[in-house]
Amino acid sequence: MKTKTLLIAAFAGFMGIALITSCGGGQQPAQEEAATQVEEKAGPTAEQLARGEQLYKEKCIACHQANGQGLPNVFPTLTGSDFLINQTKMAVAQVLNGSEKVPGHSQITYPAPMPPQVDNYEDAVAVINYVLNNFDNPGGYISVDDVKDITIDPR
Repeated sequence: MKTKTLLIAAFAGFMGIALITSCGGGQQPAQEEAATQVEEKAGPTAEQLARGEQLYKEKCIACHQANGQGLPNVFPTLTGSDFLINQTKMAVAQVLNGSEKVPGHSQITYPAPMPPQVDNYEDAVAVINYVLNNFDNPGGYISVDDVKDITIDPR
């Protein structure tokens, strides 16, 4: 009888611990931290996209046009651009520092270099995230932390 009582007590104790653990007892900070990390990597914020749109309209629209399609053989399209989608960090570097080698398609060489457009990581990331998430592009996200190792050239 004592053995049966001990087994029942042990089982009840185990179930109590399991119930507390499954309800998050004592593990909430780790779960909150994980949720915060997921939120940070989830994508651009509405504020960042709004800033990116503002910058696009101020700095990019003259060459790349309101629809992101550029001007044929003069300024490259940002719509479905393999370079923009697959080399996002390099796109941020171009927005920051400009480039003599404007990426184009295999048969197009663009006549003018791209001048620097912004002078800080936050603005460069904002405008690239805006473009990645507009103009029928598939979406995407790059963070300021992803580009901190890019050197901003002096002007």
